Amino acid sequence: MIEIRLPRFPECWETCGNCGQGEVLVLEVHVKPGDVVRHDDNLITLETGKVALDIPSPHAGTVVEVCVSEGDTVSEGALIARIDAQ
Repeated sequence: MIEIRLPRFPECWETCGNCGQGEVLVLEVHVKPGDVVRHDDNLITLETGKVALDIPSPHAGTVVEVCVSEGDTVSEGALIARIDAQ
């Protein structure tokens, strides 16, 4: 079982600050338990009010649990999903 967590936000958010200001929300959840994902398939889309950012899966496998919902506020390191790696 692999836990997939929200990666570090892009470094440009720290230097510019325009895109990364305010809350980071889960705009869309693209997977559900039982879905088979490949490496780099999009799991969720985040929204900051100024930019949307897709978060891909770092591993292939079967989604066992999705730990976020649309509208949730998230931060770096938040648990997104658990997958059974293939």
